[in-house]
Amino acid sequence: MPSCSPDCCLFQAVEIVKVWSEDGAGKVVEIPADMTARDVCQLLVYKSHCLDDNAWTLVEHHPILGLERCLEDHELVVQVQASMSSDSKFLFRKNYAKYEFFRNPLNFFPEQMVAWCQESDGSIPQSQLLQNFLNSSSCPEIQGYLHVKEPGRRSWKKLYMFLRRSGLYYSTKGTSKEPRHLQLLSDLEDSNIFTIITGRKLHNAPTDYQFCIKPSKVRSDCKELKMLCAEDEQSRTCWMTAFRLLKYGIVLYQSYNVPQQRKTNLSHFTAPVRSVSENSLVAMDFSGRTGRVIDNPVEAQSAALEEGQTWRKRSQRMNVLGSPSPLHPPSLSTVIHRTQMWFHGRIMREEAHKMIIQQGQVDGLFLLRDSQSNPKAFVLTMCHHQKIKHFQILPCEEDGEVFFSLDDGATKFTDLIHLVEFYQLNRGVLPCKLKHPCTAVAL
Repeated sequence: MPSCSPDCCLFQAVEIVKVWSEDGAGKVVEIPADMTARDVCQLLVYKSHCLDDNAWTLVEHHPILGLERCLEDHELVVQVQASMSSDSKFLFRKNYAKYEFFRNPLNFFPEQMVAWCQESDGSIPQSQLLQNFLNSSSCPEIQGYLHVKEPGRRSWKKLYMFLRRSGLYYSTKGTSKEPRHLQLLSDLEDSNIFTIITGRKLHNAPTDYQFCIKPSKVRSDCKELKMLCAEDEQSRTCWMTAFRLLKYGIVLYQSYNVPQQRKTNLSHFTAPVRSVSENSLVAMDFSGRTGRVIDNPVEAQSAALEEGQTWRKRSQRMNVLGSPSPLHPPSLSTVIHRTQMWFHGRIMREEAHKMIIQQGQVDGLFLLRDSQSNPKAFVLTMCHHQKIKHFQILPCEEDGEVFFSLDDGATKFTDLIHLVEFYQLNRGVLPCKLKHPCTAVAL
């Protein structure tokens, strides 16, 4: 039998993958069998001319089962596709929460849910929390109550559960963790954890915070799925994050570090770019000859309000002189925001909620939309402490000009772009600064 030529082998190694965007458009890409999810995302970012901010991800979406999950950066896309059913597909979407637990671990692991395994007494020191998850010789454990759907029925049973490296267990006797009282519900090695997106009514779930453990080999058999339900968003996030950490360990940390290292390497050769992170943007006082950081929160708030008023006066002065900014002429001030990635037009409140949840409930994730109750107003939808909040942006008139304000006219802006830029730098009346625009891309 003749051996394959190099060209033949290369052809056999290439697979066809179709990826869909939020607007329903699809793009077909040819990729080699060893291409990771991160590689495919970077390819799509390049082809779609998106900003590569390391938040893009491939989502494994199962419409019939009502499940989806973000692929880990290191996973081989062709391998994942081989385990998917014909109705399933990949979505290209942002997920700002993908590695947020490395930055703010205390927000993801409530102290009462984290403990050592049976081999050791005492609680895990918070400073050592992530190290224990990443160190394969340690044995952290997540514990707490979960509702479990009974197989073949619409009823749910509340059980005390333990998540360890060896799997997810439930206690047959209250909260006992004695080996004779523990039953294995699912292993981690050959399973993946998914969010349930079909809503609580379909499965008669007791709360909205559903998730599911699906064996990798199962394509469309609902009987093999382990349907679970937490009491709130924080505990669901804790269970799902711990599952990923216990399954993949140090590999997740290595994936998280790749863009951080690349950023460090590039910093010596590229000009600084304006950042909108909580750490790099602080209130500054430039009234003197040199700038200083404002530590006093009352003074910082005063400076923020003054800056907003300064922008407003600058705009008024330009209008008086008859030479408005070429980027923001008065005729454009009421519509220019429609060109921005964070503006989503006349979407419903429920759709805004869904987008924020899909792109990771991290502090400062936001979008703007038209108000449903007031045709002249807008709404800022944002996330803070895993809760979604809405703030109405009202138009106000002064000297014949229309301005926009979040705080009943105390701080006014000529257009929504100015408003967003201000609150990216200053918290003002918001619970935190605006950091991550909730955006959809057309492939």
